[in-house]
Amino acid sequence: MPLHSVSVAGVVVREDGRILAIRRADNGTWEPPGGVLELDEHPEQGVAREVLEETGIRVEVERLTGVYKNMTRGVIALVFRCRPTGGVESTSVESTAVEWLTRQEVEDRMGEVYAVRILDALDVVAVPRVRAHDGRRLLESA
Repeated sequence: MPLHSVSVAGVVVREDGRILAIRRADNGTWEPPGGVLELDEHPEQGVAREVLEETGIRVEVERLTGVYKNMTRGVIALVFRCRPTGGVESTSVESTAVEWLTRQEVEDRMGEVYAVRILDALDVVAVPRVRAHDGRRLLESA
């Protein structure tokens, strides 16, 4: 029986409304920082660790904003809205660029399945979104 993988991502929003994003080293795509949740860590700890590792920015996790399943790869991503608390932007082995983007830059630079995670986190809806995708496009609910 196939297993799922769980990842976490942080939508880090600065006071001026700009959003932290990385350009991935492996494929050059722009995404919110994140990665695989380790077996022994809570989701909030994992997202704070991943954001720090990939961007140099420390965060406070505010709330879960969405759950996204890649139906092709079996990856479930938990996305959290965060606020920066310190650190200095820096790249890592996983990122070739770290930038604070506007909402429009997010829409222009990111593929649909990553941009929607940020747009959902910017939405003030109290209930997290639950969405499925095929790795490139959102899929309609069953």
